[in-house]
Parts: sequence; C-alpha cells; structure tokens
Amino acid sequence: MNICAGFRKRYKMKKLTSIIVVAALFASALCACSLGKGSSDPDEKSLSFEAMDTFISAKLYGAEQETADKIESEIKRLDSELSVVNAEGENNYVYRLNRDSSAKVSDDVAELARQSLELCESTNGALDVTVYPFIEEWGFVSKDYKIPSKSRLAQLLPLVDYRNAVQSGSKLSFKKDGMKLDFGAVAKGYAADMVRGILKDKASSAIVNLGGTVLAYGKKPDGSQWRVGVADPDNSASYMGTLSCADKIIATSGSYERCFTGDDGKTYSHIIDPKTGIPVDNGILSVTVISNSGARSDALSTALFVMGKDGAEKYYRENKNFDFIILTADKKAYVTAGVYDDFKLADGYDYEIFKVE
Repeated sequence: MNICAGFRKRYKMKKLTSIIVVAALFASALCACSLGKGSSDPDEKSLSFEAMDTFISAKLYGAEQETADKIESEIKRLDSELSVVNAEGENNYVYRLNRDSSAKVSDDVAELARQSLELCESTNGALDVTVYPFIEEWGFVSKDYKIPSKSRLAQLLPLVDYRNAVQSGSKLSFKKDGMKLDFGAVAKGYAADMVRGILKDKASSAIVNLGGTVLAYGKKPDGSQWRVGVADPDNSASYMGTLSCADKIIATSGSYERCFTGDDGKTYSHIIDPKTGIPVDNGILSVTVISNSGARSDALSTALFVMGKDGAEKYYRENKNFDFIILTADKKAYVTAGVYDDFKLADGYDYEIFKVE
C-alpha cells in the first residue's frame, strides 16, 4: 500500500504546512504557517513551536513576552495530558484512561471531555471521541496501513460508542474493556479557546495557527479583518479561497490530510464513520467551520464531514451557531449565509459557489 501523494508530501515536511494557511499578516502578502521568532515591529511578539502533532505559530500585538511564553507552555502541558501514546510522566491522563478503563483527570481534560461528549450527543454520534480503536486498526497511528476485514470491524464496533464513556466530575471511565478515547478531533479547538482566554486583556489582537485551527483574536493592528486562506484540496500548500474574519476560530478537516491507497486501488482517509468503522467517502474534500468556539469549530469540521453535505446543511439549519464552507469533488463550494460575503475565491480557481441560507 502507498501513502497517498498529498499526505506523503505533508509527512516529509513534518506537517509544517497546515490545512489552513493564514493570509495577509503583513499588508496583503500571504504568510506561511512558520512565522519565526523576532520582528521589526516592537509591538509584535512571535512564537513558533511543535506540539499536538503539528506546527503551531502565532503573532501577538500589544502583548508582553510572558504572555507568549505562557501560551507555549500551556499548549505543551495540554498536549502531554491528552496524549494517547505517551506512557511517561504523571499527567498522561488519557493514556492511563485508555490503559486502565478509568482515570481521574485534570480540570482541562474533564472540561474537554464534557464539551466533547455534548458535541457527540448533539451530532448523534457523527463525532465520536471513542473512535480510536478503528483509527488504530486502519493503521493511522502506527503508519502500518491496512484494510481491516469486515469481521474485524464488526468485533471493534461495540467498543466505539461515546455513550459508553462515563464522566463523573474529574473521573472518566468506560463501560466496556477495550474502549479507547482520543480527543484528536477537538483538542486543537479547545487549545484555541484556552489561548483566547490567556490573551484576554493581555493583547490587543493576535493570529494563532494551531496546525489548521486558526484563532483570529480581535482585528489586525490596522483595524481591518484578518484573512484566513482555505487550503486547495489538490495542493494543501496553497489556498483556493480566503475568508475575512475577526474574533472567530476557524477549523478545517480534509480527506487529503492523512490517507493511503490500498491494494484495491482505493484511497482511504483518516476520517472514519464511527457507525461503520469505514473511512468516509461521500464526495466531500474538506469542511471548514467558523464559530465563536474553538471546540465547536474543530469538532464540527469532522462531524459535518461524516454527515455529508445534506446532513451538514440540516444540522446547520437546526443549530445556527456556526458557519461552514464545504468543498466537494465536483468543484463546488457550499458556503453558509453568515460568511458568504466574506469568502472569496483565489485567482485561477473555478469553484461554483452556492449560498446556504
């Protein structure tokens, strides 16, 4: 089996290219995700580091260096607490939960679990934070990719059900041995919410890219809106459109981010339908969600992908606390009314844009 071209390119770059790229950090120029340290602007603080299996970068305005340092340390702390593979340290709460089927966790992990389980319920299991056994089986953790047998998927299916993950205050537990929890679909969004809390009253504005989940805090220093580029599914190092926004958190899930081509010639994505154990193949290339909540944006970008276009539109009309941009394989972009006027195609792209009322 071969890793699909898009992921192979990204993997060799150590994931330094994000699904979402931040545009126009300086005037109208497109800025790469790696922002680097140092600046000619004395009011600007920059940071860049690796955590949460991605590359994180930020530019802060009107902030002290200690604020930038705190952002980095808090994200790294959260990363350690949420790791599913780190057996070392005293704060590897999720690892211990998956090993022992029960664990007392930190306040952050408990709050993330509460929000995640509510989102699982809200999406009727399209988001399911217990899908990890399927992700492991397909080889997306070990990189030893394989197509599981139907009988093997049937064996694992009873272990994937968020309703069997129980929270009582700071204690998390599973009703069935062998269940495993992974916050990968929500963690970066929650981290963006945490960063926003750190920035409150400590910065006038900021743009923070957590490997494809972007926090646009306030407006740019010149008073204009930030422009965030939505990646080209055929070349995730480029962008096919830009979204103007302020005080929003934007997250994207794409089938091209992690995938492999099986011996049967089909391409399989890491986005797995929790109800079947099979990677989603519904004609959607990417889902970008824009809202005031990082956890919501991150979680729904995955959940709406699983639901499909029609299910996503239905969920949007029933909830209306977010916006989305859905790109499909037939070169169509479905954009909700709340961001329709703020989304612009880049030069050279011929997507047909539909407004979702």
